[in-house]
Amino acid sequence: MSCIFCRIIKGEIPSFKLFESEKTLAFLDIGPLSQGHALVIPKFHGAKLADIPDDHLSEVLPVLKKIVTASGAVDYNVLQNNGTIAHQEVPHVHFHLIPKPNEKDGLTIGWNSKQADMDKLKALCEDIKSKM
Repeated sequence: MSCIFCRIIKGEIPSFKLFESEKTLAFLDIGPLSQGHALVIPKFHGAKLADIPDDHLSEVLPVLKKIVTASGAVDYNVLQNNGTIAHQEVPHVHFHLIPKPNEKDGLTIGWNSKQADMDKLKALCEDIKSKM
């Protein structure tokens, strides 16, 4: 398999492992945005979040929390992208933990929010809820 994260899971590519269990692997990013930038991944291969069975996601947030606590990060981002136009570069679900120690280091975000039409927002809410 050519997935770089699957190769890291198999031990074919070395990594700086922070945590490993049967379902989850966490390691330091080798192209960090800031010191302590880590990745937490399910060992189950899937390109997008909806591709991963729930039981393979159950450790992700607790592991992220353990790394935050152990690293001493005070301000940080947790980022998870799905699809190339959403800036996903590796087609294997992964969560970034990116410490934000100051204004210049870490993740920078532009947020282009718009005023929502409340009637359309209500209809969208009902539509999504009906499919859950």
